[in-house]
Amino acid sequence: MTDQPRRALVTGGSTGIGRCIAETLARDGYDVGIFYQGGPDDAAPVAARIESHGRRAWSRVGDVRNVDQVNDAVEALAGQWGGGGIDVLVNNAGIVRDRVIWKMSDEEWRDVLDVDLTGVFNVCRAVVPIMRKQNAGAIVNISSINGLRGKFGQTNYSAAKAGVIGLTKALAKEVARFNVTVNAVAPGLIDTGILDSLSREAKEASIAEILMGRVGTVEDVAETVAFLCSDRARFITGEVIRVDGGQYV
Repeated sequence: MTDQPRRALVTGGSTGIGRCIAETLARDGYDVGIFYQGGPDDAAPVAARIESHGRRAWSRVGDVRNVDQVNDAVEALAGQWGGGGIDVLVNNAGIVRDRVIWKMSDEEWRDVLDVDLTGVFNVCRAVVPIMRKQNAGAIVNISSINGLRGKFGQTNYSAAKAGVIGLTKALAKEVARFNVTVNAVAPGLIDTGILDSLSREAKEASIAEILMGRVGTVEDVAETVAFLCSDRARFITGEVIRVDGGQYV
């Protein structure tokens, strides 16, 4: 890892888990760039929070499915603030399109695989050459416990998140010799906007699976990601860490 200040890129960093990750990394001394879908002003609140920690904020609207947009954003961020490269990548961007397989459309399948898996590949492919050149870096990919166990109504999402785990392990083997770590975090049920789409019965059934008896917070996930990005985790790579309160057990 390089000396402070370090530079982080968080995809899907304008809301929910991604926003909390961006703010937590800023707290820990990182200048933070976010790549996200939405309006040009949607990043203003998280940028303000990053800057409140005395760090620099950068944002770019784009789609992780679009290779040109990804490459342009990575090149632009790497050249910001004196051209210090990119020390940390957090692949957080993701969508859900839940439906049982006999009702799932081709578009619902492709959209989730394209964002949640191919998007991770696109951003990793753009960032890894930078980390190889600087001989240091940390990549954290956000997967899900449903990529480990499967979930009713989520063949697309479960397949994509399982793919993220496989990608993480393979990439860890490819880049370890360049002092780059690659790990995945697999959240369980987390208190984000996705919860609002669940019926009361579905939410109660999911909470009943959790040994700790509560829904997780975005902070629970962000603190785990921040640890994996830090020098304290410099000898951890190829791992999948569940943040689920025991939901998977």
